Amino acid sequence: MSNKFLFSLELLLFCAIGFAQVIPRPGMTISQTTTFKPDTYQFASDSLGKPILIIQGNNITVDFNGIMLNGAKLGQLPDSFKGLAILVKNSRNVTIKNLQARGYKVALLAENVDSLQVLNSDLSYNYRQRLYSIRERENFQDWMSYHQNEKDEWLRYGAAVYLKNCNNALIRGLRVTQGQNGIMMTNCKDGLFYNNIIDFNSAIGIGMYRSSGNKIMHNQLNFNVRGYSHGFYARGQDSAGILVYEQSNNNVFAYNSATHSGDGFFLWAGQHTMDTGEGGCNGNLLYANDFSYAPTNGIEVTFSSNKLINNKLTGCTYGIWGGYSFNTHIAGNFITNNKYGIAIEHGQFNTIEYNSFTENGVGIQLFERLTQPGDWGYANKRDIKSHDYDIRHNVFYNDSIPLKISHSTKVAVNDDNYFTGFKKLVQIDAPNEQFYLVKNTINGTANLGDAPTDTPIKNRMKSGADAARPQAANTNFGKQFDPLPLPDARIPSTLPGDRSLMRINEWGPYNFEYPSVWLDTIDANEYHFTLLAPPGDWKVKRAEGYYHTEIVKTNQLIKLLANKDTKAEFLLLELEFVGNQEITTQLGEAVPAGKPMLVRFTRSEKPLDWQVRWYAYTDATDPLKNYPAFQQLQQQPPLHTAQVKNLAYVWWNKPAETVPTDRFATFATTEFTIAKGKYKLLLTSDDGVKLYLDGKLVVDRWNVHESLVDEYEVELNGKHTIMIEHFDAAGFANLELHLEKIW
Repeated sequence: MSNKFLFSLELLLFCAIGFAQVIPRPGMTISQTTTFKPDTYQFASDSLGKPILIIQGNNITVDFNGIMLNGAKLGQLPDSFKGLAILVKNSRNVTIKNLQARGYKVALLAENVDSLQVLNSDLSYNYRQRLYSIRERENFQDWMSYHQNEKDEWLRYGAAVYLKNCNNALIRGLRVTQGQNGIMMTNCKDGLFYNNIIDFNSAIGIGMYRSSGNKIMHNQLNFNVRGYSHGFYARGQDSAGILVYEQSNNNVFAYNSATHSGDGFFLWAGQHTMDTGEGGCNGNLLYANDFSYAPTNGIEVTFSSNKLINNKLTGCTYGIWGGYSFNTHIAGNFITNNKYGIAIEHGQFNTIEYNSFTENGVGIQLFERLTQPGDWGYANKRDIKSHDYDIRHNVFYNDSIPLKISHSTKVAVNDDNYFTGFKKLVQIDAPNEQFYLVKNTINGTANLGDAPTDTPIKNRMKSGADAARPQAANTNFGKQFDPLPLPDARIPSTLPGDRSLMRINEWGPYNFEYPSVWLDTIDANEYHFTLLAPPGDWKVKRAEGYYHTEIVKTNQLIKLLANKDTKAEFLLLELEFVGNQEITTQLGEAVPAGKPMLVRFTRSEKPLDWQVRWYAYTDATDPLKNYPAFQQLQQQPPLHTAQVKNLAYVWWNKPAETVPTDRFATFATTEFTIAKGKYKLLLTSDDGVKLYLDGKLVVDRWNVHESLVDEYEVELNGKHTIMIEHFDAAGFANLELHLEKIW
């Protein structure tokens, strides 16, 4: 009798008794209602094709009873997590509850399941990529791309939950933190996702692809972010609290908090629309959400028609970015302290009404570009002119430039907009046709800018004595769109603080729950740090490259001052932290109260004197077809040269006026002296690259590829040379070398 038969018989007996709790075993298939025995189970999975448990059946409940499935070893890094914990397939009316799973590429994957329910589960600390962006500059390998998922390409980024062809799903009470992606769905309809907390992940809170008719409500989706360094860059790298792609229509997003995320809400019509000009992500309602403090856009909606009603958008670069939006209704939103309140390029038939704009750089910007990418079917098959806007009943208070309108037709700014506290009312950088600014209240004698010459006659002008803040626009207007709160819904809390709270390290956003050291400012040889942690005590244990350190406690923060040795090239701080309570680290490991923790900060400041030369290559010297001829380019006079201390190039266009945009070669060499030790070379490239260390080829990625990082560890001592060969085939390109010491 086989072991498989005996185990199946054992499971049937447990289920027949009804009270027994089942011990999970790798490879188990569950086909009837089951309750598991609570414990921690260390079960590794090598691939998504080898799940730990398979659930397949109809009308069943699987109560995991708080068990922990752990697919990783202690200390294993998140970018090496593999496999799948739970697979649910080809089923109907399956309820999964009280599950914990961590250390997997995907914690829960469901395919072809109708009316799946996932309740009160914690799927935190699963897969995430290592991030290579540093304090002073971003690394382009860190950019995400969710543009294709026809073949489940999203799975390469992992997920806590991945739903495919799952209609009528219900996910409630899910917790996901310190992973990469929360809930990701494709081809899913009519689901309900609410009361979930999905925060402090390095990419996406909730994402959908070809998914329509769903309700995403009352979720906390904060700090799903990457690509941000306060004071240096604010890129987001296509992270988002909510992601909506590729023909996802008629969804409701209401009462969510998605603050401090790359984009609060990111909608893109999809590749089908870009190729054909058809479809889009249309008919979606965004109601009463908080999308504040996004490094890029509070809301991004593009190539589509949607309703954006009564949302809060504070402290973003763009409150709303609506490129190529049409028939879009933007009403009742609170748009405050953004660089741009609303910006729309190439939009048509859009209505902007009853919004409150406060202290934005630009209130509303409408414009179009003179040229379009040649490979956009959308631009070739659709009307892409900027025209037909109704802007009415809005309040503009202390916006530097309330209106910036260029290359647009039939823009009507009328019906009692209220303007006060502006520096320049209207800026027009290019001619408009049929631009109307009438029947508004303009408070003040400040510069009207490029307003039509009859503006004082056709608008109500006040003397400027009434400088009080006007009442907000009519917030009751949007109530007609209210989807109504769910009966047992939790209202997401509003997070305090601005974008400076976003601190991102190599594994994602810092969540304020474990000790960490952050470099704030450098003033000559004085390095100022903030020590962040739960309550506890700090002590400096080791300082390399610094001759003095001092911890200073204030009522609010703990600071560290470190004076750098002027000759130091590699810096190390090791601090000991002892917490007053149990601490969960960024990797999900529990540290008991009173147990010392070692916290490190490292930094490389080794200058390398690079000699860089650029050439153009042809078919005869193509790097992939005739590499020897490509190398011989160096014998010719270069098209351009440069001497730099840091090799960190990003090329959206040509490297120099004398160098072509595509099909160029870069040769970079340096000679340096370094102290004996172990080091790591991190080489970022797009496209092909070869790196020679002391004449030996140590990195060979000689193909066309998107930005990625190659790591090479080596012992160095004394004088060394590095020579890099690089080619760009077409489009975006970059080349960067970062040298780190391995302490």
